[in-house]
This record gives sequence, C-alpha cells and structure tokens, in this order.
Amino acid sequence: MRTTGDDAMVSGEAGPVAYRPARAEDFAAMAEIDGSFTTDSVFEVTAADGVFAIRETALDVPLHKTFPDEPDDDDGDAEPTRTVVAVAGDELCGFLQASFAPWNARVTIRDVEVAPRWRGRGIGSALMRHAFDFARECGAVHVWLEVSNINAPAVRAYLRMGFAFCGLDTTLYDGTESAGERALFMSRRVD
Repeated sequence: MRTTGDDAMVSGEAGPVAYRPARAEDFAAMAEIDGSFTTDSVFEVTAADGVFAIRETALDVPLHKTFPDEPDDDDGDAEPTRTVVAVAGDELCGFLQASFAPWNARVTIRDVEVAPRWRGRGIGSALMRHAFDFARECGAVHVWLEVSNINAPAVRAYLRMGFAFCGLDTTLYDGTESAGERALFMSRRVD
C-alpha cells in the first residue's frame, strides 16, 4: 500500500495524539488493532414492494462482532491512496486507509479503525478529516464508505460526521463469515 503526504504531525482532539502518513513499520501494528465492537442495536434493513427501509432497532442481548482477517487487497491499481495513522508516543491508536478513483471523483474509505481504549476521544473524526483533506487534494466530489448494518456504533459515528445513506447491498456478505448482514453505503460531499 502506498502512502502520500508528508510526515507533519498534527495535534488531535484526544490530547497527545499525532497524525501522520503511515510508514512501513506501522503496518504490523495496524494489523494488530482490535477492530471488534459490541452494540445494543443494529440498523435493520427491510424490503417491501420494491422499497428498502433502514431503521435502528434495539437488541435484547448485546451483540459482539470480531471481523475476520481481510486478505491484502493490493490489486496493483494505480489509484492514489492515503494511509494515515494516529499515534500517541510509540502507541498506534488508529488508522485510516483511503483511495481516490478519478473516473467518478470519489475517495473511498477502505478501512478506518481506532483501538478500543482510544475510542470516544475524537480520533475517528480526526482521521476522517484527513480523508477529506486527501479528497480535496485529489479534486474528489464526495467521500464514500461501506459499513455493515450491525455496526451501529460506526453508523451512528458516520451520521454524526455528516455522512448519509446512499445505497445498500443485501448480498455483499453472502458466502462469508458475515452472511446475513447487509452492506450499507454512505457518502458525504466534499466541501
């Protein structure tokens, strides 16, 4: 995975957290971040008469999800990419991976994760601001992402960040460990 940008350190909302482009030595720590979550609600997708509806639904028992390891998706394409890490001293607190597709002027959030003990401190929002900086540098019109309907904490965070639902795929996860979940697509225009 290529990274672009300089090594400038930027203060974060979480205190002594700095943000910078990922370096080769960061990728092992990125792979070790616990991206699991626990939620007491999900975003239920219903379909009737050709119309889909999405609504948050409370669960009787909290759900814990641990994502399976993903294969390396470096398919050799020439799309510009950016990987930004959040660090506090020697600790990697989180990261964001994004790519730009010139054909539709879209930055896609490939992955964003914040280590559990650093969640709720503004790190995810700060990482997303770096994605929007990247989008502006590339001339992107919008930033787009995919999230599972059961990842209610992430969906709520994206909604707070100004993202809106723009589509869904009811079959994307079929044949995977996440079968039965629905892929929600969200986007936000670049200002």
